[in-house]
Amino acid sequence: MFTIIKKMKGGRNSLGRAGVVRTPHGDILTPAFVPVGTKATMKGLTPDSVREAGAQVVLANTYHLYLQPGDGLVRQAGGLGKFMNWSGPTITDSGGFQVFSLGVAYGKGIGKITKNPVELILPEGAAEDGLAKLVKIDHDGVMFRSHLDGSAHYFTPEKSIEIQHNLGADITFAFDECTSPTESVHYQSEALDRTHRWAKRSLERHKQLEAEKGGQAPVSDIPSRKSGTPLPQALFGIVQGGRHEELRKESAKFIGALDFDGFGIGGSFAKEDMTTAVQWVNEILPEEKPRHLLGIGDPLDIFNAVERGCDLFDCVAPTRNGRNGTVYTRHGQIHLYNTAFRADFSPLDAACTCYTCKNFTKSYVAHLFHAKEMLGGVLASIHNVHFIVNLVAGMRQAILDGTFEAYKQTFFATYKA
Repeated sequence: MFTIIKKMKGGRNSLGRAGVVRTPHGDILTPAFVPVGTKATMKGLTPDSVREAGAQVVLANTYHLYLQPGDGLVRQAGGLGKFMNWSGPTITDSGGFQVFSLGVAYGKGIGKITKNPVELILPEGAAEDGLAKLVKIDHDGVMFRSHLDGSAHYFTPEKSIEIQHNLGADITFAFDECTSPTESVHYQSEALDRTHRWAKRSLERHKQLEAEKGGQAPVSDIPSRKSGTPLPQALFGIVQGGRHEELRKESAKFIGALDFDGFGIGGSFAKEDMTTAVQWVNEILPEEKPRHLLGIGDPLDIFNAVERGCDLFDCVAPTRNGRNGTVYTRHGQIHLYNTAFRADFSPLDAACTCYTCKNFTKSYVAHLFHAKEMLGGVLASIHNVHFIVNLVAGMRQAILDGTFEAYKQTFFATYKA
């Protein structure tokens, strides 16, 4: 499934590599950025515009598609790709991130990157329910309260895998518990034990389902472009462990020893901890399998993670920022609501070749935001997806050319976070 084409050389952090991930719906040239289409759509963008931006693969959310329109309906439609008219590779997450986002993070402003985390110590006798508004975790799985109508839904590892098989993505993930860096070491350890148990159960159910369908390609049964032989759905295990070196390494050893097709690196990170945690993990995980750093999309973070051996990245930030008037440029993010751009007739980024930059000015796109015209968010999102996708594609080419360090330093010299 994964072939390393060239490894990075030099430097103590040089675990990076350029590779190829083979899937039933085509190859993914890595490192690669994966745009997120939570509900089988990249908000404000058509599949064609995402393709034109250079994206090779998209990621959708298992929990949200289970609630609406339902995984059974997506299966009837021919699988995720056919349902959303995306012909390339697809990925689904496990629903594990919703354990975090609808639980301890709910209403508290805690995200994938958390500033100045502190260890959370609950008062004696305090109920977990006070922190987890829409989820309740037990030994076997998680009870979710739907954010749509409040209905109760119980996810087990087996249930998550069954939903993902119905969705028919090329790459799927084991069910896990994503924890907050504000949790205590004791809780992180308990959650890690759960994640490891759930990983084994996810893998067992995945293999059962693959055996039942004869190891054929997911739903649409499209053959591999190279061999002509259908490939099965891939399952990645997820490494957790918070910001704690001992737990991260324990998880990397445990998950890395299981028969997964690749690995995800999960968790909510403190900004200063992320690259260290990635280094700990990737020094242990099997080199011959792909690694996906889940939910990370900041350009500087991606550079550091590529250098430390990550192959795939996904994040909602390019489209979320775009809808709010924030765009990426070589010099850092700019905010189009600022009055300075009302009469700026230059492109969003002079070096960019995206549809937006070839056809529109900062002044025009800023006007759209001030006028509350929906086209503003569309044009900004097209640019942001193109910017991140092609920045990471440039990292791949730099590894192949042996110029990654120069590419990184040139970008870091001008990009202001």
